[in-house]
Amino acid sequence: MSRRSLSRSILVAGLLLSASLQAHAADVAPAKPTPGWWDTFTVYGVIDAGLLVNPAYPANGLNFGQLYTDKANSLMLNQFQVTATRPIDSTSKDYDFGFKFQGIYGSDARYTHFLGELDYAIDSRYQIDIIEANLQAHLPWAFAGGIDAKLGQFVSIQGEEYIDPTLNYFYSHSYIFNFGIASKLTGGSIVAHVIPELDIYAGVNTGNNTGFGWPGDNNAGAGFEGGIGLNLLGGNLTAVATTNIGPQNPATPLGDLTCVCYPSDTLRFYNDLVVTWKATDKLTFVGEGNYVHDDTHQFSNGANAYGGAGYVSYVINDWLKINGRAEVWRDAEGFYVSSTGVDGNFNFVNAEHGYANYGATTNPAYVGFFGGFPPPGTFAPPTTYLELTAGLNISAPPIPNVFNLPKEAWIQSVTVRPEIRYDASLNNTTPFDVGTKSSQWTFGGDILVKF
Repeated sequence: MSRRSLSRSILVAGLLLSASLQAHAADVAPAKPTPGWWDTFTVYGVIDAGLLVNPAYPANGLNFGQLYTDKANSLMLNQFQVTATRPIDSTSKDYDFGFKFQGIYGSDARYTHFLGELDYAIDSRYQIDIIEANLQAHLPWAFAGGIDAKLGQFVSIQGEEYIDPTLNYFYSHSYIFNFGIASKLTGGSIVAHVIPELDIYAGVNTGNNTGFGWPGDNNAGAGFEGGIGLNLLGGNLTAVATTNIGPQNPATPLGDLTCVCYPSDTLRFYNDLVVTWKATDKLTFVGEGNYVHDDTHQFSNGANAYGGAGYVSYVINDWLKINGRAEVWRDAEGFYVSSTGVDGNFNFVNAEHGYANYGATTNPAYVGFFGGFPPPGTFAPPTTYLELTAGLNISAPPIPNVFNLPKEAWIQSVTVRPEIRYDASLNNTTPFDVGTKSSQWTFGGDILVKF
């Protein structure tokens, strides 16, 4: 090989090596610094407002059997919600610590109070409440996925529906959500990620919607909540079976009389199973089974309720989703389903505290043992309820020339959720329209604004 040819070969090889190194350097992105603890801290909020029209215009103004959407033909600010959280990383191989605080102002707060905490702060349809206030930890202990722990006040793990409206398919709630599961708890809980396919839940608490001490705990009894979660088919099929056990009846003279028992020793069992199957990227099915038993002695076999609900959700496109819900739920003794929104804004927490409700006043400082009697239509006889709901989730921003949304950065999204709902008694009782009708229709929906 001539000297000139050798020089050319060396030059070509050098150019090829240089190009290769440059291509490799382009493919390898610079390493990102590990995010700091505060980097995942977020503050966000939701405004939820809606209306359900009841064509029967019931005399007491209530959609019987509903709590959060109980006011018929009235525009409601259900929630102005603010959340501050630093979530834990449940997949971490190391320790991780976080917290969550969530509070609301609106009509929903009438039914979400922790007893003794802001429950009599505002005598209005719109009240304030703390939904969650807890510390969290991920502990790489014992199991393949470690353990997640929570201490403070938090939402129950039960059910398919949530207090947070952004997590639900519909504006209105099921009978199961309103009357068949625990809502909020004070205490401690853990989730053990045994293997990727199996989670085990366990925790102790002071009871449903209760805090510590009087008047925060209405019976000084301890409760347990736990369950098993299965994650199958790569997460496309999940099942969560839960139970909440503890005394729930208030330990007051009126509570003793109503229960015909010692409330601190009388247990209530909330049992719930939710199975979710994501059949395709667009189609999801959910089945929920529910059974509740209270040992109250006013009935020979206690107070029982049971039934199930089915959900189907189909994503039409990136801004439209169609949802359906069908439910049958039996309140076998007429113990659970009621419309406590009539004649006062404190009726629900009064009942949980064990105070009389329906007199000249609902202020517990003035209501005595003989505080009055519930007006007609507040409770119903033993009834098997049918509930059918159909609705849409319309995400407003992607629709051109329809929603002229402000461009301010604080508005993250707007969702409109119209719905049609039909409720009926399957055993010929008349719980609706102040105890005069066996069925009711409601039409309406809500708007969710995230910021």
